[in-house]
Amino acid sequence: MDIKVLIVDDHAVVRSGIRAVLDTKPGITVVGEASDGRSCIKKALELKPDIVLMDLSMPNGRDGLYTTSELLQSMPEVKVIILTMHNDEQYLFRALKSGASGYVLKSAPITELVTAIKQVQQGMVYLQPADTKKVIQAYLHGNAEDAVDRFETLTEREKEIFTLVAKGYTNKEVAELLTISVKTVENHKGNIMEKLKLSNRRELMEFAFKRGLLEFD
Repeated sequence: MDIKVLIVDDHAVVRSGIRAVLDTKPGITVVGEASDGRSCIKKALELKPDIVLMDLSMPNGRDGLYTTSELLQSMPEVKVIILTMHNDEQYLFRALKSGASGYVLKSAPITELVTAIKQVQQGMVYLQPADTKKVIQAYLHGNAEDAVDRFETLTEREKEIFTLVAKGYTNKEVAELLTISVKTVENHKGNIMEKLKLSNRRELMEFAFKRGLLEFD
């Protein structure tokens, strides 16, 4: 039986291009298209796709992450692959936290997208670019106990900020959520990195995995 795919993107040209290519691939059937989050939910309930290819940036206050979370609450059996131009770990981790099973760049060759669709349909998590898997591997093979001990040296405010940053929030978003200035967030981040002996975002993500703040269901 073919894998039924719903394409969600606010650009008609993008949807048409993806559909035209996928329609030539055996074992995959595009059952519909949606241009925003609201129509995605409606079409998914109507068409019952196996896989939803979800763009991150969409209008009307319902981006791909919000729509993914909302969709999976109604249809937990559906699998979502984020298809985006954002080659940034903060988006990748937020996508996985929202419940997505895959993350593929729009610049990837179509063969990679087809592979992602097939693997996700089989129950696997597919991440592209592949080097993001190193973050997960570092977590799985790292010293989790040491990570927990160092985390406890942070103040409560630092723990709050660390958790938000690890989940992909920007300095501005953290400042707004905690009602503090961006400068204060930056100062706290500096202290956090020093206390935890971290030097960059990748190491912060690895530490967050070890601490259990970022998990795959």
